[in-house]
Amino acid sequence: MDRIRITGGNELNGTISISGAKNAALPLMTAALLTDDTLILDNVPRLADVAQLQRILGNHGVDIMTSGKRPGDSEYQGQTLHISAKTIIDTTAPYELVSKMRASFWVIAPLIARMGEAKVSLPGGCAIGTRPVDLLIMALEKLGAAIQIDGGYVVCKAPKGLKGATIDFPKVTVSGTHVALMAATLAKGTTVIENAAREPEVVDVADCLLKMGAKISGAGTPRIVVEGVNRLNGTRHTVLPDRIETGTYAMAVAMTGGDVQLAGARPELLQSALDVLVQAGAVITPNNEGVRVARNGAGLSAVKVSTAPFPGFPTDLQAQLMALMTRAKGSSLITETIFENRFMHVQELARFGARISLDGETATIEGTDRLRGAPVMATDLRASVSLVIAGLAAEGETMVNRIYHLDRGFERLEEKLSACGADIERISG
Repeated sequence: MDRIRITGGNELNGTISISGAKNAALPLMTAALLTDDTLILDNVPRLADVAQLQRILGNHGVDIMTSGKRPGDSEYQGQTLHISAKTIIDTTAPYELVSKMRASFWVIAPLIARMGEAKVSLPGGCAIGTRPVDLLIMALEKLGAAIQIDGGYVVCKAPKGLKGATIDFPKVTVSGTHVALMAATLAKGTTVIENAAREPEVVDVADCLLKMGAKISGAGTPRIVVEGVNRLNGTRHTVLPDRIETGTYAMAVAMTGGDVQLAGARPELLQSALDVLVQAGAVITPNNEGVRVARNGAGLSAVKVSTAPFPGFPTDLQAQLMALMTRAKGSSLITETIFENRFMHVQELARFGARISLDGETATIEGTDRLRGAPVMATDLRASVSLVIAGLAAEGETMVNRIYHLDRGFERLEEKLSACGADIERISG
């Protein structure tokens, strides 16, 4: 199993190209099931989760052609996928495929909307709490689907098609909003999604669906209105840049010092996180090429943050911020309000000498002058990259084990950091 070895202490200087957003690419790929035309997606990141979803779509009879770099493309230019779901040969998504990734459950929405039936295994994925699919099922039932749970599978039927309805989510859910949005595009009549997620990735999916002929208004607000259409067509769409990757590398620069241009980043996608980094002592400069992040050697300041749905501070940057705050002056408070059980990185950060105490959903981080390298183990995707950030600033050698989590969400992380001066390498086997 691959590992990553880091020798800490080097500043980061140079340019890092930001990849396409995983959290937009996955639902966009799923949306290809809504049409018998070809959907072309540009700037799709090369990630384990993307490859897994390709396998799942292939099981439904979807043809996917991948084209890589073209002349003039940068080294980290995303891949282009030509996705054709002309003939869906199977409406079952089996356990052995869905159990490896939660987002694969979303195929239930386009399958029921287009085919009138779907049988999808209950999902797996990161071990950061239950993250139930009850709200997703509720949304489909509101649209007229008959649903049963049978042997670990969600069996969904709507032989006469889905019908528009009002879906009022009791809490903000990105997954639920994606599912409701996709299903509603082919439903008869008008669907109103209340308390909808406002995340940029939801807006990106809605933008693509609009190009495919859907009638959607209000994406990016708490109230989305969808007028159902008879069919959708193919289109070409570019996946937006990954705001979580942007924030992660920005925090790495704040941790190590240095000056890095995050090429292709869009600051408006993560303004709350950038504001926190400015409070902590980083210099953030948006420009025509993206975002420049620097820290001039002055110490880091402690911050107080609660995670929240967009436009608040993202839960997917909580672990990275915690790693950064281990080196801040004073006491920092981080409250996790989105997912229970998302502090599993705390005990691994403690191996570096970090001083962190937990009280319910709040972590108190007492800053320390120095971290020491250690062997550590990744527990989930975002936690794993927090260990890399700590390792970049720690004295001596750090070995990060179980990095398959990293490969699910970060494209060529060690290459991007190494090119900016980090002493980091992947060890295979």
